[in-house]
Amino acid sequence: QVQLVESGGRLVQAGDSLRVSCAASGRTFSGYAMGWFRQAPGKERTFVAAISWNSGKTYYADSVKGRFTISRDNAKFMVYLQMNSLKPDDTAVYYCAADPTDSLDLRYLEVWGQGTLVTVSS
Repeated sequence: QVQLVESGGRLVQAGDSLRVSCAASGRTFSGYAMGWFRQAPGKERTFVAAISWNSGKTYYADSVKGRFTISRDNAKFMVYLQMNSLKPDDTAVYYCAADPTDSLDLRYLEVWGQGTLVTVSS
């Protein structure tokens, strides 16, 4: 069973920076690509970013490219999403996801966490 726990979401102002974190269970973290999705109020869940197991490859949605950075610390079983220049449109619940194939193919990136709420005020 995959266990992912997100944290770090809170209310911030437009232009601020924020880092959200995802803690993964050790057994399921090894060899997995990891990623983030988000779901804004009243909208469908959308892809944000993904990172390969060895951090050699990253992939971002166009809407966050240049502002968000995904990273991971395999020794600590952690994945991070650094968000800069936040906009009100970034307001959403952010979910952590895991891909056991390490392919960065979105078809295999599954959300297992409960999410953390990021609210960006204008």
